[in-house]
Amino acid sequence: MWMTPGDMVAASTALIYLYHITAALPTPSLSHRAYAEIRRMIVRLELAPGAVISEDQLQSDLGLGRTPIREALQRLVRDQFVTVIPRRGMYVSSIDVGELALLYETRAILEPYVTRLACARGTDEHWAAMRAALDQAHRPGTPAGELIEHDRTCHEIVWAAADNRFLTDTLDMLYAQSDRLWHMYLADVDDMADAVDEHEEILHALQARDSDRAAALAEAHIRSFDAQIRQAVRRRLESPLAG
Repeated sequence: MWMTPGDMVAASTALIYLYHITAALPTPSLSHRAYAEIRRMIVRLELAPGAVISEDQLQSDLGLGRTPIREALQRLVRDQFVTVIPRRGMYVSSIDVGELALLYETRAILEPYVTRLACARGTDEHWAAMRAALDQAHRPGTPAGELIEHDRTCHEIVWAAADNRFLTDTLDMLYAQSDRLWHMYLADVDDMADAVDEHEEILHALQARDSDRAAALAEAHIRSFDAQIRQAVRRRLESPLAG
């Protein structure tokens, strides 16, 4: 195909831009791995709220050096998963159910917005990956612990389709806080299968490029999760064994 000099300059500029963007993409580091592993332990309550953080123990458990562990812990402090008490040490942050409203109102704004972006920018490959995750979730007898992982996968695919790393970083942290609450009240949450079914509807709207419907469904999904957690907290507090 014949290209004019202007076309050649534009193509060359695009390739240079793509090279710089690709070259700038960070590769997973040891500190990132440490962050992901320690956060997973906190979210799944393997490190319980109030537990003392031992750098030496984490180095042994994760097979990593002191520097990546410390960098990860500093990031976890910023994300409010870890609390530093001067002259006493580091502790796993407590779970403050009083902040449920703040968590909900933030996700209720950002998740519909990122879903709109995904609707405009997503590809067939994204939706095929989401379809595969939902098919896995629909296998008979899938335990609740796996269902929450499939729920997270669906969210991550939408974030990836939106192609905005700032939103992804923020939503990743907020989801982890929600996930931690879910594990805390796991026995009291009614039915994670409903959350998976909600992703089915979201996927159909995304494939149809219906951004209004996709955003409305995403907001309803967040609202449903918030309602289930609130009910679980209420039942726990009203239990004769509470307190």
